[in-house]
Amino acid sequence: MNRLFYLNHTPLHTRFSKNSKDFVVTEVPLYDFSGEGEHLILKVRKKDMTTWDMLQTFSERSGAKVRDFGYAGLKDKDGMTIQYISVHRKFETHFSNFSHEKIKILEMTRHTNKIKTGHLKGNRFFVRLKKVTPTEARILENVLNIVQKEGFPNYFGYQRFGREGNNYERGKEILEGKRRERNKKLRNFFISAYQSHLFNLWLSKRVEISKLFDAFDEKELFNLFNFPRETVRQIKAQPRFFKLLPGELLHHYPYGKMFLGEDIRQESTRFAKRQITATGLLPGKKALHATGVAGNYEKDITKACENFCEKMQGTRRFAWIWAEEIDYTYKESEAWFELSFTLPKGAYATTFLEELTHQHDLID
Repeated sequence: MNRLFYLNHTPLHTRFSKNSKDFVVTEVPLYDFSGEGEHLILKVRKKDMTTWDMLQTFSERSGAKVRDFGYAGLKDKDGMTIQYISVHRKFETHFSNFSHEKIKILEMTRHTNKIKTGHLKGNRFFVRLKKVTPTEARILENVLNIVQKEGFPNYFGYQRFGREGNNYERGKEILEGKRRERNKKLRNFFISAYQSHLFNLWLSKRVEISKLFDAFDEKELFNLFNFPRETVRQIKAQPRFFKLLPGELLHHYPYGKMFLGEDIRQESTRFAKRQITATGLLPGKKALHATGVAGNYEKDITKACENFCEKMQGTRRFAWIWAEEIDYTYKESEAWFELSFTLPKGAYATTFLEELTHQHDLID
């Protein structure tokens, strides 16, 4: 599906290649490492290989099994990645003089526990956009100023859906019993792609609603939506582009707990200050559901899977996020726009770039 952009500028005809020179990802650890403990912490830089490929190489060189290594997140093959890996300290001698054409160990320290999935604050990205004209560079600067204040929708990116964009269809067929997949990891991946597809549909609808509230006055909105007048008034009065709805399941941002929003006037003020954010549904039996107006829009999405929803676990995901520490430079002689930014864990740099450029097929 083509996700609905929330900004209104025309598409920019820039190009982006996901290679080790033009795309760099650096993990931001969840905590400082103590320097003591039974776990060896490796700060590693890899180029043009997946995290799994790197761990397999480490396993072959050290004798440790792949499952013995800890990591906070899996990184793509394309580009350069700096991330942290843990393994028991008894394997330390195998990494002291480690050498590989695509892997470099930058630092070694120790810690008291193994790194586990999700043990990171976020990721710092460096991106080089090419074939950027001076006019497009000015548009990018203006757009970045808006996004830095307003945030952007936390869509799932193409990585979840595959180059052909049809991974979610396979997941649906598995859930419907129309397709068999013996590989458990692949089966779970395809099902998660289907959940992600439903999340993106829901989020695109919420962006559309926010656009309508941004564009029309209260009288017009009352005729468009079957909401009480006071609800329309409260939604319209919210200071940020993305509008919270009654019954929203909210979450403290970027860390904390989830809670039911009961006073959208008060919660919209906290949202504007980036203290909280809205969450969206990935359907399944363990997922919590919004209520009221917000819940009704979730139900529109879950109708598609009501016959097999119990076959999925389910969870919730931040619907709206902010890029932090945005920095950029335009090199007119090369027509390069170099951009650095930090995103919370689970967010996709590619969806951020697509919002900036309004290109769904940005990557070469």
